[in-house]
Amino acid sequence: MSPTRRLSTADVACWLLKSATLPPATPAGWAPGTTRRLRRCVRPSYRLSLMAPGQPCVLWLSGRVDPGVQAVGALTSSPVVEVAGEEAVEVELRRVRRGVPRADLVDDPAFRGAEVVRMAAGSNPSYLTHAQLGAVVELLGEEAGALATVSAAGAGGWSG
Repeated sequence: MSPTRRLSTADVACWLLKSATLPPATPAGWAPGTTRRLRRCVRPSYRLSLMAPGQPCVLWLSGRVDPGVQAVGALTSSPVVEVAGEEAVEVELRRVRRGVPRADLVDDPAFRGAEVVRMAAGSNPSYLTHAQLGAVVELLGEEAGALATVSAAGAGGWSG
């Protein structure tokens, strides 16, 4: 896709939300295999008008320690303006037992051109194409179920 071309819903198989740390959803942390409902900040842009409840979503841990996909699920709300005037979206995510390392994804020809790789410092929300999401699903194996369930319900995005 050309850098000047705007995304459409057909371009987005899955939303990718970045975080420098895993959200501490409980005092003991967020255990692998458990699901949490979280609010994630998003930067105001035309992309927010493309986001809708039920769309697949992954949480990307950025930084030097375990970067890559760490949780999968779906948007549970459209973006809303928070009290502080910032925009946020609510997601329901299941932390995967074994994250999908950035290094493994960059090795995959279908994923290496992903926006999160090309522009690591970019703001939320980012996205994955159908081919890029397919690479994530393949590496997740059975843990991709949270994404497949969302898509099977007709919410759009990857269907495999």
